[in-house]
Amino acid sequence: MPIYMDVHIVPGVKAKDVATAHKKDLLRQQEFGCTAMTYWVDEERETIFCLIDAPDKDAVKEMHRNAHGLIPHKIIEVSKTVVRSFLGRIYDPESVEISEEGLPVFSDSSFRILLLTKITDPNLLHFQFGIEKANQLLDSHNKIIRKNLLQHGGREVEHEGNNFIISFSSSAKALACAFDIHQEMQKSHAEDFTFKMSINAGEPVQSSNELFGDTIGFANIMCFIAANYQIAVASAVKELVAKDFSHNNSKKLLTLTPQDEKLLKLLFGELEEKWQNAHFHLADYCKATAMSASQLYRKTVALTGLSPNILLKEFRLERAKDLMRKQAYNIAQITFDSGFTSASYFTKCFKKKFGLLPMTYLELLH
Repeated sequence: MPIYMDVHIVPGVKAKDVATAHKKDLLRQQEFGCTAMTYWVDEERETIFCLIDAPDKDAVKEMHRNAHGLIPHKIIEVSKTVVRSFLGRIYDPESVEISEEGLPVFSDSSFRILLLTKITDPNLLHFQFGIEKANQLLDSHNKIIRKNLLQHGGREVEHEGNNFIISFSSSAKALACAFDIHQEMQKSHAEDFTFKMSINAGEPVQSSNELFGDTIGFANIMCFIAANYQIAVASAVKELVAKDFSHNNSKKLLTLTPQDEKLLKLLFGELEEKWQNAHFHLADYCKATAMSASQLYRKTVALTGLSPNILLKEFRLERAKDLMRKQAYNIAQITFDSGFTSASYFTKCFKKKFGLLPMTYLELLH
């Protein structure tokens, strides 16, 4: 059966109350074909996340409704392996406090700090250096990342692609790991390829239907706007580790304010929605963001270093490359599906950004 994670937002929640509710789930689970595997509770953030093996989402709702009446605010389907890689477990902790009533009680937050790394597309490295040399560089990069994440208590998250997602329960450890990776990567590979990192924090179930999807999504945006060999840090993380920020680290860090983040989410939200629409232009961008052309230009340049038009073009080119990796498109179809109106212009832009023709990139994939 599929595995689901749900979220309950309960003001004033206490660990003992959640333990009681979980016990009630266990008593009623078989009636609904469910297995209540475990849960996470965060009293400070007033959230509860349950992990349940169930036939479908309706069975999860009905089990909770009949057991204790706490209906989930959202339910998503998840993978056991991915949950374990993010959160470290899929069943109750081995060591828990037993209450006077004989009830296992634990307060284990699911809030995680995620460190993302981004490296030059391996296919482009193969084109630039040849397969043997590129694979040596990638292997060296992977060893540096994995050595440091182990030293700092991070967990490597299973996901598609060649970049890393590393999960931490400590902001200080995430930042220390990023600094050590930065130092070692810059020393070993500063001239070899583009390398960026970002650190964001969040909970497993928010608006996205993917586990930690919102947190990862904004971390990807931060990597997009970061300079080469720079660490982008979300405002929530900066607040948690303010004492670890120093003048000596200022050049390697890109820090954001909550206002910056709000605007970036607005800008990139529009890009995500409209990038395939060839008729989406600056005027539409201004309307969507409720800004004049001059305001939009000024704020976009300040945050990303790119004008709105160039940002849209760069975003489309990255998405075009993603399309090529996922399906066997021809150049005309890629041009149309990535929001360009001219195959010759798309080819020119692709060559300028990535250093090779789109057809050559397609050949590298096969």
